[in-house]
Amino acid sequence: MDRTQSVDCSGSTMVSMFPNGDPRDHLLRIFQSALAAVHGARRVGAFLRAHPLSGSVYVIAMGKAACPMARAAGEVLGAGMGDAWVVTKQGHTEALAWPVLEAGHPLPDVRSIEAGAGLVDFIARIPRAANVLVLLSGGASTLVEYPVRGIGLAELRAINEWLLAAGLDIAAVNAVRKRLSQIKGGRLAALLAPRPVLCLAISDVPDDEAATIASGPLVSDLRPAPALPVELPSSLRAMLDRAEQPADPELSAFRNVRFHIVATLADAMQAAALVARDLDYQPLVHAPAIQGDAAETGRRIAHELLRGPAMTLHIWGGETSVRLPACPGRGGRNQSLALAAATLLRGHSDVFLLAAGTDGSDGPGFDAGALVDGGTVERGRAAGLDEEAAIRNADAGRFLDVSADLLYTGPTGTNVMDLVLGLKSTSRE
Repeated sequence: MDRTQSVDCSGSTMVSMFPNGDPRDHLLRIFQSALAAVHGARRVGAFLRAHPLSGSVYVIAMGKAACPMARAAGEVLGAGMGDAWVVTKQGHTEALAWPVLEAGHPLPDVRSIEAGAGLVDFIARIPRAANVLVLLSGGASTLVEYPVRGIGLAELRAINEWLLAAGLDIAAVNAVRKRLSQIKGGRLAALLAPRPVLCLAISDVPDDEAATIASGPLVSDLRPAPALPVELPSSLRAMLDRAEQPADPELSAFRNVRFHIVATLADAMQAAALVARDLDYQPLVHAPAIQGDAAETGRRIAHELLRGPAMTLHIWGGETSVRLPACPGRGGRNQSLALAAATLLRGHSDVFLLAAGTDGSDGPGFDAGALVDGGTVERGRAAGLDEEAAIRNADAGRFLDVSADLLYTGPTGTNVMDLVLGLKSTSRE
């Protein structure tokens, strides 16, 4: 039987082949509700209706959720909206009243460079007395590149390829990106000054640090610049040393900037807990946020799930990492986490685990993550695959494709890191 799982994030209908009452169906419903709670259009629209903007407003929207965020702004602002500039990841585009640019992610491409130049040109056309509404969501760091002198696309791709493969956390990754940019690290605020700026952001970083979201283009980061990663290859370190160091923005550039986070991982986790109660499960929200190696985290989570009581929904959130081998296979961190968990859930018919990116993507490809159970490993082995080799080779996606446990959502309209939902139902063993 085809066990492919889908979640429809465009409305209220969810596609599932499991009958009502099945725990897998419950996990899909809970995940969908969590995504809906932090949808970019919903959150931006609610904020702007509660805090109306007056006068002419120009909109800059950047990130994977840029289109729904810009759409909501247009609906609320109406005739007060002067113009808009929107850039998003390829495949996340909506038809809007304004042109929408697409650019590369997770690696920048030539369109990212073009978007950076286009953003600077758009800012130059904004009247000095106009209000500016900046809408930020995850992915903006690579979608819009306006590099310092001495850095071109080849250098940007080389450093980003290394950063993504090294298994570093997002704060370390974005600290390096700031050194190469004329808009990151608060420098976009300098370009927009003295115009009044309101930034509404969806947080996709631990602790919701504004200076890390999209590499902090509108935030003054007074912390000392962190040291470069010790593992950084000498060729890339030399490239960074040769690059012209961007000037730190004057503090006066931030005088007219207001920054609000409108959606967070905590919001999604709370929404998941509410739906769990409606389904007669006891929710258990785990803190702190998950991080570190994806496979190790998956095994730890599986242990907690197996030891826990029945009729409980465990909720984890955060962002793990995978150190990629020389020739990685298919799949991202959530698929690695899920398959590692499945190795311990093997044979348990009452335990299920969903791990997925809230933006609808998990590494290269179109899958958001996976929903595994006690039969996942056996289904993959029946096709001649080895689960440990798949984890070791960053090829969990191929195994989970064969076992029919991959999860597809399409673009979700949000990005608040990753959600991991573990469900232990009434035992049927």
